Amino acid sequence: MSSNVLATDSRYETDRRGVSAPYTAARECGSATAVLDLPAQRREATRRMEVTAQATPALNQMVDQTEVSMRVLVSDLIQLTKPRIVVMILVTTVATAMIAAGGPVSLGTLALLLLGTGMVAGSAGGANQIWERVIDRNMPRTAVRPLPSARMSTGMATAFTASMGTLGLAILWMGFSLTPAGVGLATWLLYVFLYTPMKTRTSWNTTVGAIAGALPMLIGYTALGGSLADETGWLLFGVLAAWQYPHFMAIAWLYRRQYEQAGFCMSTTVEPTGISAAIQSIVGSLAVIVCGVVLCCLSPGIVPAIVCSVAVLAATVPMLKASIRFARSRTDVTARRLLRSSLLVLPAVLAVVTIRVFW
Repeated sequence: MSSNVLATDSRYETDRRGVSAPYTAARECGSATAVLDLPAQRREATRRMEVTAQATPALNQMVDQTEVSMRVLVSDLIQLTKPRIVVMILVTTVATAMIAAGGPVSLGTLALLLLGTGMVAGSAGGANQIWERVIDRNMPRTAVRPLPSARMSTGMATAFTASMGTLGLAILWMGFSLTPAGVGLATWLLYVFLYTPMKTRTSWNTTVGAIAGALPMLIGYTALGGSLADETGWLLFGVLAAWQYPHFMAIAWLYRRQYEQAGFCMSTTVEPTGISAAIQSIVGSLAVIVCGVVLCCLSPGIVPAIVCSVAVLAATVPMLKASIRFARSRTDVTARRLLRSSLLVLPAVLAVVTIRVFW
């Protein structure tokens, strides 16, 4: 056996036991010979795996933080619009649209109407929070909002509010007509530039706020063919405007100390005995009953009018009783009962009045 063969066998045996580093593996690939340094490749692969293992937790943490930040941002943007008020407005918009149309409304039309109305209402709520961002820090119930808690910048809130309001008005104008868009603009201006600054100046802000809060009734009504000259539209407006008195007087009593500490002028802070708030609650409850019954009697048919009027009374009398109890004993317990009873009245009355259209 030649010395060259022995040398090759010796290198092969040494490398197979892993003692020597490089070895040469000759393969048939034309006339080419591939030279591989396997241990060096293993070391490089191991190093890359270690780097990846070290980077993966940091990358995952970054992704998790981004997802959390996005969820917080979306939640804050929704909170900026005062979603509970927006939902109430959208419910009333559905009812008034169906009443104006005299029957069912197509889902596409209804969706477009709700989108435009909701964006205008949400923009007004956001502008209100921008205006009150400093004073809201003084009330526990509002200090957790995005702006007072500094989770959102004023610039971002302003940009979001302005763009949403502009788009909402454009939808109402181009999707329906100038009238509902004009009502939407009047609602926004009244709520932001009159009601909001009045809250720290006079207790009459509740009346202005009730008007601004009830105007969206006319957005849905005029968008589906109703006219501002119709008594039906203004009676619907009256239902929502009157309902806000017992509802918000109960809230004003429950949070009277916080309102006073923050500097808001409410009936319960200007007249702390609660007598004025109780009287306004009773008058508001009576006005809801009157508007609801008259709406039931406008359409032809004696029997349907009587049945629907009785249904309206059944829905509203409990709120009137709660208002009277609050007047007799002005405590947090009676105020909370009044607040709870008011929550059921508005959807119940609107449901009855809407059913009356189909009957």
